Amino acid sequence: MGLTNNDIMKKLRVAHSLRDEDIVKILALVDFKASKSELGALFRNENHPKYVECGDQILRNFLNGLIIHLRGPMPKKK
Repeated sequence: MGLTNNDIMKKLRVAHSLRDEDIVKILALVDFKASKSELGALFRNENHPKYVECGDQILRNFLNGLIIHLRGPMPKKK
């Protein structure tokens, strides 16, 4: 069985030492709004009653925001 989107988010969170506040700011870089409680539901155990699956849209926006966070914004094309 492969990795789920939740697993990928968890691994990136640990690898980059990110807290919930950091992830909210990273998502804001790509104009995607998420609260700390929504993120908490993504990082819960799969057996927890309030567990939420991470959708492709959240993961995609997080990855795009992480690129901006690490590299900076793309320069404007001339």
